[in-house]
Amino acid sequence: MERREFVRVVGGAGAGLSLAVMLEGCRPEHAPAGAEGAFVPDAWIRIAPDGIVTVMVDRAEMGQGVSTSLPMLVAEELDADWSKVRYEFAPANEAYYNPMMKIQATGGSTAIRAAWKPLREAGAKARALLIAAAARGWGVEAAACGTEPGIVVHRASGRRAEYGTLVAQAGKETLPATVVLKDPARFALIGKPIPRLDLHSKVTGRARYGTDVQVENVLVAVVARCPVFGGKMESMDPTAALKVPGVKQVIVISSGVAVVADGFWAAKQGRDRLAVRWNEGSAAAWDDAATDREFDRALAAEGRVARTTGDPTAGGTGTVEATYEVPFLAHATMEPMNCTADVRNDGVTIWVPTQFQSGPSFMAGGGARGVAASVAGVGLDKTTVRTTHLGGGFGRRSELDMVREAVETSKAVRRPVRLMWTREDDMQHDFYRPAARHHATASLDSSGRPLTWRHRVACQSILAKFMPGFLPEWATHLAGPLRGGIDPSAVEGVADLPYAVPNVEVRYHQTKTPVPVGYWRSVGHTHTAFAVESFIDELAAAAKQDPLGYRRSLLAGSPRLLGVLDLAAEKAGWGAPLAAGRFRGVAVHESFASYVAEVAEIEIVDRAIKVRRVVAAIDCGTVINPDTVKAQVEGAIVYGLSAALMGKISIAAGRARQSNFHDYPVLRMADMPVVEVYIVPSNADPTGVGEPGTPPIAPAVANAVFAATGQRLRTLPLSLPA
Repeated sequence: MERREFVRVVGGAGAGLSLAVMLEGCRPEHAPAGAEGAFVPDAWIRIAPDGIVTVMVDRAEMGQGVSTSLPMLVAEELDADWSKVRYEFAPANEAYYNPMMKIQATGGSTAIRAAWKPLREAGAKARALLIAAAARGWGVEAAACGTEPGIVVHRASGRRAEYGTLVAQAGKETLPATVVLKDPARFALIGKPIPRLDLHSKVTGRARYGTDVQVENVLVAVVARCPVFGGKMESMDPTAALKVPGVKQVIVISSGVAVVADGFWAAKQGRDRLAVRWNEGSAAAWDDAATDREFDRALAAEGRVARTTGDPTAGGTGTVEATYEVPFLAHATMEPMNCTADVRNDGVTIWVPTQFQSGPSFMAGGGARGVAASVAGVGLDKTTVRTTHLGGGFGRRSELDMVREAVETSKAVRRPVRLMWTREDDMQHDFYRPAARHHATASLDSSGRPLTWRHRVACQSILAKFMPGFLPEWATHLAGPLRGGIDPSAVEGVADLPYAVPNVEVRYHQTKTPVPVGYWRSVGHTHTAFAVESFIDELAAAAKQDPLGYRRSLLAGSPRLLGVLDLAAEKAGWGAPLAAGRFRGVAVHESFASYVAEVAEIEIVDRAIKVRRVVAAIDCGTVINPDTVKAQVEGAIVYGLSAALMGKISIAAGRARQSNFHDYPVLRMADMPVVEVYIVPSNADPTGVGEPGTPPIAPAVANAVFAATGQRLRTLPLSLPA
């Protein structure tokens, strides 16, 4: 999409109707050229003369279903014939900035939240134009007309016109300033289990992922990178690599050495034969013990106050104290990192499975578009980003290392290049979920309720990497995302502790390691939920109270958390007898404005933890597609169980020890529990779905292990001593 005025209605025979929509949250400074003072549209509708409605999907489709849910929002208000609805991925452009994030990106479970009102308004405005066009042709008032799916109807005469026949005239009508959206009671699509639009293409193998991109004259590149974090190439000898049949060139790039060949296997064989000497740098001495020492150092410091309520030093009749630890984690996406780049004198085009298409230059170089333009040495208006389907994202594809490598290599060889990572590359050169250590102390009153809760969190800052000019180390005066010098992603889920505790203090202790970190599904909630929900279970045990009842007594002021907790407990049969050898644990957590409770039912078999059943309840406001919601919660539980039971990246000699699924295992079919997902009915605006199902599962399982054995496991991954 070129820069243009924000509203453009194109009419004419055979041309179709193209509608750009003004969206809330977009600011004039982001307006395309020629749209002085206007808001930026981030949703487009195209209606063709054959009646096909195409919705531009401006979020990455990585399995979560946005290529169906976003068109559903438009189609609901447009009153479209769903059988004629299609989608296309939007290009990279300021017009598609996520109004909640101020960048064009997919993350934070914001896709539906950000689109809920704007896309419905888009559909409603397009419907109004079509009605106006039909009314003009019939010589009647628009108010006398209505719609059925894909058709405008004149109520009095019964005259009917399909949308496709109206596009020429609709392009000449005036766009309404405002529209009245449907009463939810009249929804025909929203809330229904609509089959996914991308289902057939994925089942038949026609959906195009990054690794499927085919460009004329393309070469394949595989990169040799220093195995030590932050290391650099010192020297290399390409002789042996160039002798491999099919290898064309060996290129030094910023991250290492790219071997370019006419196919992947030749490129990989060439890389394996490279003679490279690395300057490993100071990180070569880092290991797990060094990480432990860094936790000790950070927690010995004063830290920064993320929350204080009442008097955290107040005394009580009993004290409970615990320390929880979680390791670095890899993303382990099914599709390894990749990017295809074609750098030419007049511009650059990239095909990439990315979560971060575009943004302001100070944010990680401006996203995929900004990085590609900068490396290629061309303007943003000469840079095209074609987003493909993503074979898993989980936050890893918000990084741009693969884009930089592909563009650097294509620029050097003067041909299109498809850059491919191996699984080992992916595992050992990730941006990992930060390792974290939590220390919690609470005092209880005479009834066993917590009187004080003091909580300290030690981990690296993720946000500091993206905003290097605003490091939490000194930014104590800021009022924005690093308020008080605290990375909110490090303390989310504990700084907003929902339990009714009168005296609370939460402190953040920033750690520094050479291990690169990044956003991982559910981000800080993955470790804060484990600590908080394990600790509240410990408080219940100290008070000699049922862990479900104890939580309920402290959540009276949080009705939506209480609602999911009660629903999950009811469906799990909490309090009813279990089969011999089965035990239950519970956890409840709010993240991404959604509320999730999970009850895990486990067995201990030869000291191994076997999760047999998980019952989940979610309150995510208005549900667009219940099938998608259930699938996302199920997937989040699988992802979280893999981390809870097996996930760990160990560091030795400055590098990740794990390299593939043989030593970084994920949940297999044989280990998959029965999962039941229940959705709380709600008329509230939609909230996040892709991530909130992950945080509660690890503490739910840990709490079940305590119920089974009396042993409190405070370190992930969970493992009983032999």
